[in-house]
Amino acid sequence: MISLNNNPNHLKYYIMKRIFITLIIVASSLIGFAQQDAMFTHYMFNTLAVNPGYAGTRDALTVTGLHRTQWVGFNGAPTTQTLTLHSPIYNENMGLGLSILADKIGPTDLKTIYVDYSYRIKVNEKSSLRFGLKAGLNIRQNGLADLSLNDPNDQSFSVNEESHLLPNFGFGMYYYTDKYYVGLSIPRLLQNDFNTNVVTGGTDIASEKRHYFLIAGTVFNVNENIKLKPTTLLKVTHGAPVELDITGTLLFKDLVWAGLMYRTGDALGVLIGANITPQLAIGYSYDWSFGNRTFKYNYGSHEIMLMYDFIYKDKSKIRSPRYF
Repeated sequence: MISLNNNPNHLKYYIMKRIFITLIIVASSLIGFAQQDAMFTHYMFNTLAVNPGYAGTRDALTVTGLHRTQWVGFNGAPTTQTLTLHSPIYNENMGLGLSILADKIGPTDLKTIYVDYSYRIKVNEKSSLRFGLKAGLNIRQNGLADLSLNDPNDQSFSVNEESHLLPNFGFGMYYYTDKYYVGLSIPRLLQNDFNTNVVTGGTDIASEKRHYFLIAGTVFNVNENIKLKPTTLLKVTHGAPVELDITGTLLFKDLVWAGLMYRTGDALGVLIGANITPQLAIGYSYDWSFGNRTFKYNYGSHEIMLMYDFIYKDKSKIRSPRYF
């Protein structure tokens, strides 16, 4: 039995301890599952796409765009773009966001659009916990008629598959301070069927899979001019290997950065970027794949990131660097 002795500090400590224990238990219980969603090396700049609790955390209207070209030179390789917008609203305890994704793999096109909402509980002067909700639509189509076939008369590929418009929703928790963050989320709770195999009498051959994300990161001083920012992203879903991204980035005078990324069983990457102005950031990354058979037939993966903070309620915050 824990005695709080009517002490608010003891109460806050107890609440945060319970939250972290819960996060660890949930994350541990997910090991043995894995990831099939679109991936990004700049995942630390794409937080809203996987966790709606991130909405409104930057005290500005933040717009972030990412473009990824995967496995260059490999026919039918994935190309993915995301656009996210989010801002605090009302008394800054609420955040509102928009997440848009376009993902193409071979003949398959997937587009998603989600609205994100978060509510903040201020734990103390330096830390906050946000609970987020995400709701939107997934649109998927297979361009089967565009494929090159050995048998051009194969009727199974004569017409494109009709578009599937499927609603979904998810949730997330995001705890953060100026120096570190940790979050847990399930962006899509529903496992919708994309189509059925009419030949076999309605057997599901494609469906959305429920994905689980655990994110974390921190920043600390190496010396007066250099900071180290380690971040990680755990992606899990049923039926595929666990995927863990681990990244270490060095920031030089809060102006430019360079880092290394390791993705378990898949790739190594390098990242470079710069804060062009206090409001504008740009980044580039290159991945070298080693965990699948395609690495012999492609020239790696390229990614570009742009982020801009448009509106500040408190103009003094423009001069304060934001690391997450």
